Amino acid sequence: MDKSSKKREPQTRKRQVLVLGLDGSGKTSILNSIVTNRGNHSTVPTEGIHAVCITNGKSKMEFLEVGGSEQLRPFWERYLDRAFALVYIVDSTDHGRLPLAKKHLHQLIQHDSSLPLVVLANKQDLENAYHITDIHDALALSEICEERKLFLIGTHVATDGSELPSSIEDTQEFLAQLLLETH
Repeated sequence: MDKSSKKREPQTRKRQVLVLGLDGSGKTSILNSIVTNRGNHSTVPTEGIHAVCITNGKSKMEFLEVGGSEQLRPFWERYLDRAFALVYIVDSTDHGRLPLAKKHLHQLIQHDSSLPLVVLANKQDLENAYHITDIHDALALSEICEERKLFLIGTHVATDGSELPSSIEDTQEFLAQLLLETH
């Protein structure tokens, strides 16, 4: 029996989730919360790339966050072709920059019309946060192609080390399910 006819052992699957959003939206805090299943005490802004991996059974997801500063945004689209999903995080309290967040989101999705999109409306626990429907309207999510899977989830990250909010758990479970569907 030659090597090519042997039954192969299933390998751990690794797929990349691209995490983008303007600086200060909470990308790193959300990623760290997903990995540790707890809120963070402090987070330093990402000035480049931040990657974390989560293994669930035979599936392995790599979350790749590219910083949201003005200097890094032009590089975002370079990472789209490696991703099985795009997570786009917006600060629900940063009303003045929602048009900028919308502009960058719409530029990104023009490059891949079928890439599943998960929009996290972060900081929903703060008093001046826009409601989820306001975020939907501000980002003009109704204009996004019908062929794309699109999900909008309101989130927040506890900073006191408490347990993970259910919205972050739901996002993690949704992405794991999406990963299974794409294989």
